[in-house]
Amino acid sequence: MPRRIGRPGLLGTIARTAVISGTATAVSNRVERRDMQRRTEYRPQQAPQAPAPPPAAPAAGPDRVAQLTQLAELRTQGVLTEEEFAAEKARILGS
Repeated sequence: MPRRIGRPGLLGTIARTAVISGTATAVSNRVERRDMQRRTEYRPQQAPQAPAPPPAAPAAGPDRVAQLTQLAELRTQGVLTEEEFAAEKARILGS
């Protein structure tokens, strides 16, 4: 049986499709690798970040003393009861 010229058969179409698909995959993979390489080459080098400093310890000096003095004055003036004074004192001292 003579072959027709101009119209590929089923096998020719499958072969052509496979070649086109393989070429497209190869090109796509190459572009992807090149893009990844460019991203790693041009990525700015970041200096390692220092850990955050620990939170400051609560001031045990004049701040607490000032608060306790103010509480004592409020108790003396009758603004705070003895129970309220004790509760606030314990809160300030962290007890």
